Amino acid sequence: MSNKQTPLYDCHVEMDGKIVDFSGWDMPIHYGSQLNEHHQVRNDAGMFDVSHMTILDITGPEAKPFLQKLLANDVARLKTPGKALYSCMLNERGGVIDDLITYHMNDEYYRTVVNAATRDKDIEWISIQQESFDVTVTERTDLAMIAVQGPNACRIAAPLLPEAIRTSSLELKPFNALAHEAYFIARTGYTGEDGYEIILPNEEAADLWTALNKAGVAPIGLGARDTLRLEAGMNLYGTDMDETISPLECGLAWTVAWEPADRDFIGRAKIEEKKKDNKTRFVGVVLEARGIIRNHQKVFMNGLEVGEVTSGTFSPTLKKSVAMARIPKGDETECTIEIRGKLVPAHIVKPIFARHGKECV
Repeated sequence: MSNKQTPLYDCHVEMDGKIVDFSGWDMPIHYGSQLNEHHQVRNDAGMFDVSHMTILDITGPEAKPFLQKLLANDVARLKTPGKALYSCMLNERGGVIDDLITYHMNDEYYRTVVNAATRDKDIEWISIQQESFDVTVTERTDLAMIAVQGPNACRIAAPLLPEAIRTSSLELKPFNALAHEAYFIARTGYTGEDGYEIILPNEEAADLWTALNKAGVAPIGLGARDTLRLEAGMNLYGTDMDETISPLECGLAWTVAWEPADRDFIGRAKIEEKKKDNKTRFVGVVLEARGIIRNHQKVFMNGLEVGEVTSGTFSPTLKKSVAMARIPKGDETECTIEIRGKLVPAHIVKPIFARHGKECV
């Protein structure tokens, strides 16, 4: 069975994108140099095809209470049209089914964007939960999505948007969105830099992609997207968390809305139990010596194995190897990572290494 392709697939091929299989999609891993693409986003502006992600419109008189049940964060916090909320969607055991962003358009209309790798199970889970609510869930397969990220992203991209929203798009605050006809512009991203995530009709995506490129926005592949998000301390589903890991164990406790106390979201009872006795610490790690930290490498303290790397890579911004890891609670600031049979010294830091073009450690 052949892979799926986004409306921008031909653009990737024309721009010499190295195409790989990503969760059943033909996607560009890079366009020649992952390292250059990483620096392009940190220092200027780059664009990502994220049309493989799934856009769901949730509508109906019970859309708000449905999402209050479905998500660990509380959509009632969203008071203005276009306001965005990051949340985990949990199973009954408190494990993370997916992490996602939900936009409030009004109390009977929300837009949610879920991960490509979890699309099938997400839709199945949401379909089961919606049976008790008067809501309609519509997958927007007619829409594409382009992320334009970097310190110059908004300045370059805004003039290429529909004239009616060019000025207002520049006035958007982070984690807010605006809608105009079929266009949906969000000041969100997955890189730690400023920028937009632009949702638009499939048939118009290639024209915008080409116009952005002519304006100086370079195409960026999935490889740089991963190093950028790791530097920014942003979790990757299936790597840093999954259905066996709660938000409390992957640095996402801040996304759980405990109030109001009577909001019985799915998984609440289990993570309330874990909250009382959570022994896990989610940390950043910076390698002192040469070497590359990789996923699943072991973390040691005082010669004893205490945890595991969840995401690890070489940081182009820091020019060092960095990682996120799960270890026992404590105040230790040093550890060692087992790399090719050797224990290499590393510092324990907050799991944010670089954002807005600057080092954070």
